[in-house]
Formats: sequence, C-alpha cells, structure tokens
Amino acid sequence: MEKRLILGLVAWTCLASAQPVETLPGTAPLDWQGDLSERMMDGAHRFIERKIAQSRGRRKLDAGSRQRFSERIGVVDPLAAASMERFGDETNPALVAETRSYRVFQVRWTAIEGVHGEGLLLEPKRAPVAFMVALPDVGQTPEQTAVQFAHRFAEAGCSVVVPVLVDRETTFSGHPEIRMTDQPHREWIYRQAYHMGRHIIGYEVQKVRGVVEWFKKRNPHAKVGVAGYAEGGLIAFYSAAVDERIDAAMVSGYFDARERVWAEPIYRNVWGLLDEFGDAEIASLIAPRGLVVEASRPPEWKSVKGDIPAPELASVRTEFERLGSQPKALVEGGPWSAEAMQRFAAMIGVKISAATDKPPSLARPGFDYSARQMRQVTELEAHVQGLVRSSEHVRAASFLYKAEPKFTDERWSTRRRRDTIDPAGFIENAKRYREQFWTELMGRFDDPLLAPNPRTRKIFDNAR
Repeated sequence: MEKRLILGLVAWTCLASAQPVETLPGTAPLDWQGDLSERMMDGAHRFIERKIAQSRGRRKLDAGSRQRFSERIGVVDPLAAASMERFGDETNPALVAETRSYRVFQVRWTAIEGVHGEGLLLEPKRAPVAFMVALPDVGQTPEQTAVQFAHRFAEAGCSVVVPVLVDRETTFSGHPEIRMTDQPHREWIYRQAYHMGRHIIGYEVQKVRGVVEWFKKRNPHAKVGVAGYAEGGLIAFYSAAVDERIDAAMVSGYFDARERVWAEPIYRNVWGLLDEFGDAEIASLIAPRGLVVEASRPPEWKSVKGDIPAPELASVRTEFERLGSQPKALVEGGPWSAEAMQRFAAMIGVKISAATDKPPSLARPGFDYSARQMRQVTELEAHVQGLVRSSEHVRAASFLYKAEPKFTDERWSTRRRRDTIDPAGFIENAKRYREQFWTELMGRFDDPLLAPNPRTRKIFDNAR
C-alpha cells in the first residue's frame, strides 16, 4: 500500500510538472522561485541604495539649508534664558577639584523649556580667553573627557563645559510598573521623539547651544569652539552647523561618507538627511568658520540594530576633499592628538603649551553616575510625552483651523445638531497640506511609474 502511494505521488508530480503553467488572462507566468517576500525586499533595497548613490551628486545648499537641517534633527524649540548653576551637597560639593590654574565644578544649565544639560565646568582662575564645549563619546563620562584632553584647554585659559550625553545602556528604557525594554537609552528617546519632530541628536545639540548662550551672555566677543569624539563628535559637528555663534569645531572619530548611515545604529536615522546633507554639506554649513577633522577610530559598537565601524581613511579623505573654501584641517591619528588640538586651538585664538600640569583626580567615590544618567533620560522622555499630550491642539491650530477657519470658533457643547459647512473651502485649502504630507512626511519619489507587468500562476485546484 505504501509503495503504491509513493508511486502514485511521483506520477502525479511528473504529470503536474508537465502541465503548462496556468495564468490569469492578460498576465505573464510567475516563474519566480523561493521566498517572494525576500525577493520583494531585495528589490526595495536595491532601489533605495541606488537613490542614495544618486543623492551624492545632486546635493546643493542654498539660503534655507541651515534651517531645513535644523528642523530635520529636531532643533525647533526656542532656547531658554541662559543660566549655569553650580550645585552639590555635603557628599558631593559643587567644587569637584582645583589646580593652580583652574577649578572644576559640577554644573547644570537650561537648554529648552523643561530640558537641562549637566556635566562639568572647568573654569580658569583668570578671565577666560575663549570658551569651549568638549563632548565625550556616549560610553565616556565628563570626568574621563576632562582628564583626557579638556584640562589642556582650561590650562590655556579657556572656560570649558563638558556635558554628559545620553548613553547606550538600557537601565531606564521603559517603565518598571509596565515593562522594561532592551532599547539603548538613545534609541528609547529617538523612537518617541521621532514622531514629534524631535530627535535625540537635536536635544543634545540644544544642550550645546544652551552652553553657547551662556558663554555669549558672559562675553559676546570671545570666541567659542566645540570639540567632540565619536558620538560626541557627531553632536559637536551638528552643533557648529546649526549655531553660527560657534567659531570652530573639532570632530574626532566621526566624519565620513554617510551613504551607509542606514547600517549605523537606528538612533542616528534622520529623516531625508542624505537627500540634501552628506558630511561635506554639513561641514559647508560651518563655513567660513573653522573645522578640524581628526580621522581617529571610534569605540567599536556592534548591534542587531546597526554597527559603528571604524571609518576607512580613504573614505574620510574623499569626503573631506569635497569641502569648499573654509579654514580646515584633516589630521590622521588620535583621538585628541597634539596636532589636531593645536590646529583647533589656533582657530579659537588659544595656544596650548607643550608642557602640561598633571590633570586633577576627578574620581568621586560617593557620586551616583547612574542617577545623573537617569535625570538626562527621564527629562527628555517627559519633554516628548508633554509634546504628545498637546499634539491634538497643535494639529488643530496648524491644519484644521487653517484649512477651515470657521471651525476656529467652535466650542464643545451638548448640542445634538450643528450647522453644516460647505466643504468646498476645506477641500481647496487642504490641497497644500496633502502635498506637504506626501513630500515631507511619507517620502515622495519623482520617478515615472513603470508599465504594469502582472504575473500569475495557479497554485491550487479544488478539482484535484
């Protein structure tokens, strides 16, 4: 019995394979093999990668580029009034350390309403000759960065602020009373902020701008520089592109061709970035101000949601060569090589001496570094959720009341019937919003549609 069944199945298979492929009228045979969903995704990837490659040749900056760049990274909220608070308690006083030429304070400052920066201030004992923001990688603390290189600028007479950045740990990503997630803190904020037109990058740029605001309040004429390593290099780079009050930037371990940004961690994803802005174009927003690019290796990061590879030197050079006329330098090595620091220091009118004092010990046995990180994460989360709660009213004001002004005076009531409104005005006024939704939110491809080429095949026959 079993043998006859096997022979019957073989005969049926041979007969079926000999039959011509049945298709629907007006369609070609669907002869693709394997997983069709994978084939569809492969085609979408090829299309997008082709579009990314094409974007490199069509990027052009204009008078509105800086504004568009700022909006894309979420720098849209007004800065709060400039203030810098030195704070502490009996266990961890505001004065963290002191040398013969500068003091180190624990500080926090206002950025935008409801959002503060926090970190260290290295304040020279004489009047500052320049100002600087030194940004660590997210895997480093301000204390480590102060000891690594920021103290050199404090010794040279700079007032230096070293912020703490949101890191890639997962400790505070979620809600204990509901559930926690495995999302890094940067991704946790990114995913919430993205839908509200904000970004983890933009929030940290705003914190840098809050420091710049305070610097300029102290001395409007002194030069201001920003320098950062790896993820901090990204923030320093973008801050200088956005804020024209920054006189020079040093970017270590970040600058590169960005055509594979989709393979980097998801929290680096910026809507429509490559359509207009590669790193060379962002650097051009800094012109005619100075830029030092240090081709150093960032800390390696691998994740199922994106990797941070070490930039290839040839790729960095190629992107750097695309820069136009502005004070600039490309330095190999580092991070924080003597040549890179000296070139950057010269751009803000500071001279770093070859001899340097031993940096102070900033170890604080009783200090809770985790609590500081928690304050940064939860404050950004609270800001985003506040935007979510008010978004209904923002949408009504920006769309509904403009598309149909007669709704502006409508108020909630218990009336069962309301007067009808002629829809013609709403339909006409909504046209520009439909275009905006298509172009700025969904993403629009201008390629002409191809001729349809439907394919089918019969995969089941009830008669059999």
